[in-house]
Amino acid sequence: MLRTRLIVGVSLIAALVVLGWLDHRAALPGAWLLPVVVAFTLLATREILVLFAAKGLAPVAAVVYVGNLIVVLSPFALAVDPQGKIPENAARLGGPAEPTLWALAIAIALVLLAEMGRYRGPGKIIENLGAAIFAVVYVGFLLSFAVRLRLEWGIGALASLIVVVKMGDTGAYFCGKAFGRHRMAPRLSPNKTLEGALGAIIFSALASWAVFQWLVPYLSPPNQTPNGASTLLASLGFGILIGLVGMVGDLAESLLKRDTALKDSSSWVPGLGGVLDILDSLLVAAPVALACWRFGWIG
Repeated sequence: MLRTRLIVGVSLIAALVVLGWLDHRAALPGAWLLPVVVAFTLLATREILVLFAAKGLAPVAAVVYVGNLIVVLSPFALAVDPQGKIPENAARLGGPAEPTLWALAIAIALVLLAEMGRYRGPGKIIENLGAAIFAVVYVGFLLSFAVRLRLEWGIGALASLIVVVKMGDTGAYFCGKAFGRHRMAPRLSPNKTLEGALGAIIFSALASWAVFQWLVPYLSPPNQTPNGASTLLASLGFGILIGLVGMVGDLAESLLKRDTALKDSSSWVPGLGGVLDILDSLLVAAPVALACWRFGWIG
């Protein structure tokens, strides 16, 4: 199990490093990572629909797929230049978040229309509506923050999110295995321990320091070269915050799996579970990371 986990994990990291570098060099920001986002969105949507099915819920699948794609790709409505600069028409469009809000509204409208179209009498209409809207918010909307991080602040900002969160996951796994004695949330995830959580925070903080010390300055476009804001204290604080929020995201997906009595969201990724098992911590951490960059707390 550990060997498979390591092999698959290293392979995924290597693939992301290559794609990230190509995307960093691409004339159009996001060009190389776009297929990855689409694939992850579709697979994650399938997995959450499987979780719903285990609870007897059956939202209109096609609308959930379309809604998630509309929302997660909405940040591309703003034509960001190769240096990551938001164009002047951003203000006219209401700011970088505006396309995503419109996309979310459209997705919700499609969900409502789909349920109206198949209505034949009283049943689980409200439950299916709630499930579909939750799927769009949980997968598409939260993942769109990671897309915005790449488009608005560059590949270095996206790397800061992914590296910090995944190093936190790594720290939690190995420290929990080696030193875990006290369970953190036995009802949600029996294998998670307080020692593992402490390991996650330490690994996240150290990874954040390394990322902002070397990786972010190297990858940042000239107009966004990190300045004094990325001090030792700021980078460690970012790592601790994102590490904590990442653990909340992990436990949030555990909540969904426990309620459906499923161990993993799927078996797409050997040793790691499903795509949602890979994305769970990133989904909740992405809005927090974007806020840190957007309000000048880091970067």
